[in-house]
Parts: sequence; C-alpha cells; structure tokens
Amino acid sequence: MLIARQKKQENIAEYLLYMWQLEDILRSYELDIDKVQQSLVDPVYHTEEERKEARDWYEGLILMMKSEGVQEKGHLQINKNLIMDLTDLHLRLLKEPKESAYIGVYYNTLPHIVVLRAKSDSKDVSELETCFTALYGYWLLRLQKREISGETQAAVAQITGLLRLLSEKYKEVDDDPDKSGLVVMI
Repeated sequence: MLIARQKKQENIAEYLLYMWQLEDILRSYELDIDKVQQSLVDPVYHTEEERKEARDWYEGLILMMKSEGVQEKGHLQINKNLIMDLTDLHLRLLKEPKESAYIGVYYNTLPHIVVLRAKSDSKDVSELETCFTALYGYWLLRLQKREISGETQAAVAQITGLLRLLSEKYKEVDDDPDKSGLVVMI
C-alpha cells in the first residue's frame, strides 16, 4: 500500500507493473484476506492503524478483483484505465512537434513492439500494453532465473527507456496540466 502510493507519485509505469504484480500475489493467496493479512500486512506494518489501513486496502483490491471477474487472470479496471490514460498521453505526445525526443525514442522502440505483437496471441491490445506485458514477462523470467536472450534484453532496454520517458511526461502533466498543453484524465 505504501509502496503503491510512492510508486504512483514517482513513476507511473513502475506503479502499473507493481499493481499487476500485486494482482498475481493476491491470486497466489487465493484472494483470502486472512492469508494476505498474515503474509503481507502483519510482517510489514507495525502499528494497529497501519495494519487496519493496509488490510482495508488489500481487501478492497480483493473485492474489486472478485466483482470484476479477474480472480484467475486479467487486470483490474483501474489498471486498464491507467493504460488508457497513458495511451492517450502517448498518442498526444506523438502528435506534438515539440516532443521530438519522445517521438525519436518511440520510433526506435517500434520495431521491438512490432515483433512482440507478432508473437502475441492478443492482437487487440495497445502498443503500450504490449510494452508493459513484455516488461512484466521479462521480470517473471528473471524471477524464475531463466535464460534471457540478448535480443530480448535489447528490446526490454528500449521499452524501458520509452516507458521511463512516458512516465516523466505523465508526471509533468499530472503536476502541472498547463505546462505542456497536454491533458491527461486522472
């Protein structure tokens, strides 16, 4: 909960990946709040007030996952909405002549996105969701200590650069919507 709050303020891409990870962690605890309390709340939060706030937050996520039918797979609507917001910002940046650095990073990343989309079963997801899925998959491979090809590492490095820059732009707009003339629905 505290980590999510901090990541959301500092780097929206890291926040989204963290939330995807959290969805999987909650699934691993069978969406059982008592198991979550024992493993994620009690060892981390020290005061009764912190524990109650954390438990309520996790319980809210569990309830959303159940009500949205993502108990086994998929993502919460709040996370899907965030991808839509980021996609909207991404498309606006691509149309903005002053954003040549962002546009350049995007076009250097595009060949990797095309390859990933060609390999994917889900052809109807946005380019950014493809990027996030690639980073999440990379993280899972590293967690499993699986071998990762140089080609994949190069793609991940390029995608990471794009999402880092997009996160910086998102933060700029979030901090001061008038600063860049771009508007993000938050």
